[in-house]
Amino acid sequence: MHRYRSHTCGALRESDIGKVVRLSGWCHRIRDHGGVLFIDLRDHYGLAQVVADPDSKAFKLAETLRAEWVVRIDGKVRKRPAGTENPDLPTGQVEVYIDEIEVLGPAAELPMPVFGEQEYPEEIRLKYRFLDLRREHLHNNIMLRGRVIDSIRRRMKEAGFFEFQTPILTASSPEGARDYLVPSRLHPGKFYALPQAPQQFKQLIMVAGFDRYFQIAPCFRDEDARADRSPGEFYQLDLEMSFVTQQDVFDAVEPVIRGVFEEFANGKPVTQKFPLIPYADALRKYGSDKPDLRNPIVMQDVSEAFRGSGFKIFAKILETAGNAVWAIPAPKGGNRAFCDRMNSWAQGEGQPGLGYIFWREGEEGGAGPLAKNIGPERTKQIADQMKLGIGDACFFVAGKPKDSVKFAGPARTKVGEELGIIDKGRFEFCWIVDFPMYEWNEEEKKIDFSHNPFSMPNLPVEEFLALDSKDNDKLLSIKAIQYDVVCNGVELSSGAIRNHRPEVMKKAFAIAGYSEDVLENKFGGMLHALSLGAPPHGGIAPGIDRIVMLLAGEENLREVVLFPMNQRAEDLMMGAPSEATPKQLKELHIRLDSPKK
Repeated sequence: MHRYRSHTCGALRESDIGKVVRLSGWCHRIRDHGGVLFIDLRDHYGLAQVVADPDSKAFKLAETLRAEWVVRIDGKVRKRPAGTENPDLPTGQVEVYIDEIEVLGPAAELPMPVFGEQEYPEEIRLKYRFLDLRREHLHNNIMLRGRVIDSIRRRMKEAGFFEFQTPILTASSPEGARDYLVPSRLHPGKFYALPQAPQQFKQLIMVAGFDRYFQIAPCFRDEDARADRSPGEFYQLDLEMSFVTQQDVFDAVEPVIRGVFEEFANGKPVTQKFPLIPYADALRKYGSDKPDLRNPIVMQDVSEAFRGSGFKIFAKILETAGNAVWAIPAPKGGNRAFCDRMNSWAQGEGQPGLGYIFWREGEEGGAGPLAKNIGPERTKQIADQMKLGIGDACFFVAGKPKDSVKFAGPARTKVGEELGIIDKGRFEFCWIVDFPMYEWNEEEKKIDFSHNPFSMPNLPVEEFLALDSKDNDKLLSIKAIQYDVVCNGVELSSGAIRNHRPEVMKKAFAIAGYSEDVLENKFGGMLHALSLGAPPHGGIAPGIDRIVMLLAGEENLREVVLFPMNQRAEDLMMGAPSEATPKQLKELHIRLDSPKK
């Protein structure tokens, strides 16, 4: 027999009854039932119930065992007594009567329990992450992650993509976040950068003549944490393709994403054909460039109903060109209690309030202060446009569209959540397209890039090169060939058809006020490479962590990452970041100038 096990803890079935077996694992739970000890023995593969009674020669040792001790047991498999079976457990029809126990790894007092999946503070969970990972739920999430990555890799290869590995020690990347810097011992005073993404490398792979690249790529960005963004590092499905249009990228990527979600969705419906939603439409209808399409609420511009009306606040706002009033319908939300609750929520979000109208029996012309101010004719105009009636309500946000959507989008989400009309049992995807190439920088009073500066403008090359750099209206109307893929209100990825023409890149940066010297200094290597015969190319990089988070039904990336850092970008388990020794600093020719504590 093997030194440690003949079977795994999850392998025993009724067909094994009568066999002498050897199991090794952790004591998951220990129960004393009238002098008979029941131990749930756990390993990577599952749970097995093992039993010792006073007649067992191993009983005295069994009495000393504690939670999370690692033991080996020998014993005979038997049928569980009638009424004690566990149908929820694959091994739930059998148990092992213990003949012998060997303690392989005793455990000290635990700083947190493993059994029971109790909530524990983040700091303790991350400090003792190896204990946290023993929990069934988290263990399953990590295994799901591995299976998802295997599925992605297989699907990418079947689609004709080849896997490459790009450098980790490199130069700064144009993703826009802070770099993590690595000092060079051989080149004093100089630093490598950890890649924010393999952006330049994957483009250079295309310039080198390879056609379809992918990798499961680690990315490093020194940025603040959020629920859907890990501090420090994350992984993405990085891919690039040559001689492709935007639609070619969609046709290649969409089946991979859809297939992975269908494989691991546990029966939840998945969008079969991802709709294409222009960026401007997304903001106008959903108040977000990453709309949750499970929410059926669609906003509309109702400015005309308020222009010159008795509701002076909105009427005054509309006197400024470009301002608008957006209506957020709330079907079946037509009561004052709900409307007041939404108004209170808005005030909690730092807003002065949330204007509303609701319709009820006897007040078909609309109820609420706002309805009284604008009158029944304008109220009916709104109801007709929004297709609302008795029992419904409508909320309003006014201002400059670019600013007001920052509140209108969350308000739409809040209405959907409060009314319970968001279908949580599905995965709804879409592509967001037609991002603006440029935007007006109010602080610096100049035009600047709106999104990725290395995207191709959606204009013929000659037309773009002929643009007047002073024609702001024309410049601000230019769309870039950029796209995002969104699922359930979570942005999974941004991508673009790349700017592969040096003259177009120089013009694009010049419009945004960057001299050719700046471009040469920061991205000279890329620029030079593009000048030596570059194919049209494009790609995208869906976030692996976010994909797994959605499939696992989690709201925080921490729950699908093996060893995450805390919100302050600290690895509490390994003690990183840590101070360098004087010897290390001397070798690197670095002198510290730390802020005073």
